[in-house]
Amino acid sequence: MKNIEGYQDPTPGAAFGNIRREEHKREADRLSVISNLIQIMKQTAELAGFEVVGRIVLKDKHTGKEYR
Repeated sequence: MKNIEGYQDPTPGAAFGNIRREEHKREADRLSVISNLIQIMKQTAELAGFEVVGRIVLKDKHTGKEYR
């Protein structure tokens, strides 16, 4: 990364890299939770005598992001 004057400034680049890594880790953790939740939902349906035949769509209440 370069600063306003055009000189190399690695500090902001390193900071952005750290932020991106943290975001990716949070998203990977979230996807793991969702994967487990889907399995629980399918098992619950099976125990109740049903079968999930379509896609289960989940929406995060905090971020509004939908997981398909």
